[in-house]
Amino acid sequence: MYRFFIQPQLNKVKGSLIGYELLLKQKTATGWRPPHHFTAITPAELSTLLLKTTQVLSLKIPSLAINLNRKQLIDPAINQALIKVQASLRPIKLNVELTEQATEPPITNREILPFITDFTDMGMKFVLDDVGSGLNQYESVQPLLPYVSEVKFALQNFRHAQREAEIAPQLQFWQRLAQNTHKRLIIEGIESAADDQMADNLGIALRQGYFYGKPRLLKIAGD
Repeated sequence: MYRFFIQPQLNKVKGSLIGYELLLKQKTATGWRPPHHFTAITPAELSTLLLKTTQVLSLKIPSLAINLNRKQLIDPAINQALIKVQASLRPIKLNVELTEQATEPPITNREILPFITDFTDMGMKFVLDDVGSGLNQYESVQPLLPYVSEVKFALQNFRHAQREAEIAPQLQFWQRLAQNTHKRLIIEGIESAADDQMADNLGIALRQGYFYGKPRLLKIAGD
């Protein structure tokens, strides 16, 4: 069984809530866990769950974010669900976050661009998640940047890959890029006061992580 959890996204400087992210989890014998492979949930299942989840939301927030890999992003059933969700959520903006996850077979930037423009034409925002990790290296995603409104830097990805020494230079690189191209930058994976202080020192206001709020289960009709 799959369900979405929501986690808050904050503007630390203003002390305000800027949105929530929907995080997909699977119920296991040891509790709710992120799926080992996000393609394990079928497009039909994901679409149905997304529609049922957003029906129970009554949030007065600017945005709601959902993660998709490249294969999911171009799936017709998921696309139709996203369009329905955006229509039902207005004036809340739906942020479509492209993850760093590789797919088989590989899907090119040229293949996903028509879908990205469809999303933005419908009023959604396109976000690059996990920048500097996996497929979302600068060289790989540079052609997508004109369509991007936000980039997200995941501290946990660098820590899990034992790349802690790269965090500061990578974060500063993406901060400069966001400033120069007028995009929002969110740091995610902030789990401690030290992480919070690092973001303060860099002057990065937009943040997400356990330090500010753990994901909570969103029950749907019938649960």
